Amino acid sequence: MKILKNGNPFGSHRVLEPRGVLPQPALRLSNDMEAIYDNEILVDVDTLNIDSASFAQIKTAVSGDERKVEEAILKIVGDRGKMQNPITGSGGMFIGKVAEVGPALDGRTDLKKGDKIASLVSLSLTPLRIDKMLGIKPGTEQVNIKGKAILFESGIYAKLPSDLPETLALAVLDVAGAPAQTAKLVRPGQTVVIIGAAGKSGVLCSYEARRRAGVTGKVIGLEYSPEAVKRITDYGFCHEAVQANAADAPACYAKVAELTGGKLADVVINCVNVQNTEMASILMCKDEGTVYFFSMATSFTKAALGAEGVGKDVTMIIGNGYTKGHAEVTLNILRESPAIRKAYEKLYA
Repeated sequence: MKILKNGNPFGSHRVLEPRGVLPQPALRLSNDMEAIYDNEILVDVDTLNIDSASFAQIKTAVSGDERKVEEAILKIVGDRGKMQNPITGSGGMFIGKVAEVGPALDGRTDLKKGDKIASLVSLSLTPLRIDKMLGIKPGTEQVNIKGKAILFESGIYAKLPSDLPETLALAVLDVAGAPAQTAKLVRPGQTVVIIGAAGKSGVLCSYEARRRAGVTGKVIGLEYSPEAVKRITDYGFCHEAVQANAADAPACYAKVAELTGGKLADVVINCVNVQNTEMASILMCKDEGTVYFFSMATSFTKAALGAEGVGKDVTMIIGNGYTKGHAEVTLNILRESPAIRKAYEKLYA
């Protein structure tokens, strides 16, 4: 394999259009895998975990036709050299086997050829080539493929744990930032509202919020459908399970105000993959509380101007998918909670 020199640590050498930007905001990347730079890691990719908001948008656009979902993914990667949904802007992550480690990384990485890893950076900035589609795992956002991807020098990853199925680890690592950020945000005695508490990231956040809030705290889970509300109750991590439409801000506010005696929530965590849920998140939060938008469907404009419009002094945090130790925090939840592991193994393993 040809090895090129002097790759940028952040991957700007792979940007084709427009020049001068980093890979995530770029429109097109080079996904030429016949040559790699000396500070890149080449990976043979087995499975993509498409971001939930992106997968939902694509699926809706093609009326749920699985073959057309695959075609849409192939077209995006073909056009852009990466998996970045042009509507949502989001990507996902992958698992695969290390095929080559650039010589400039000798002594600077613990990876070696043959290691199985999960990427912890978004597919929206990852050079990707899909050689063959092998199918979508039913009921998930996971797409099995044969392909190759590049991790840049600055890219983060996790070696796949030996005690968990690979596709299960991929599923939870894709949302690892959410429970890890929850662990940082929630304090003993606080009231926490989780929008989408029965979803993949919502369940993990509920578990972590319950642990961090302690016996004097309160965790309230919101979901749209009666079936999802029942799942919240069955898991047992939330003190209250509420059926509500998160796009109906006044109704959500009224329900949480009633449950909290008008005090509202110290922390609101938004984990849903649908639009127009910013104002419900803001209204349910008390003044000087914190709203954590993990959802990639969040509009910064709607959140910022909406909070101003209703006179809410709240701290709003964008859902950074990375925080130190997030992979281990999230994998440990699977090890600690038999209920979550059993449910997620049924879906993803």
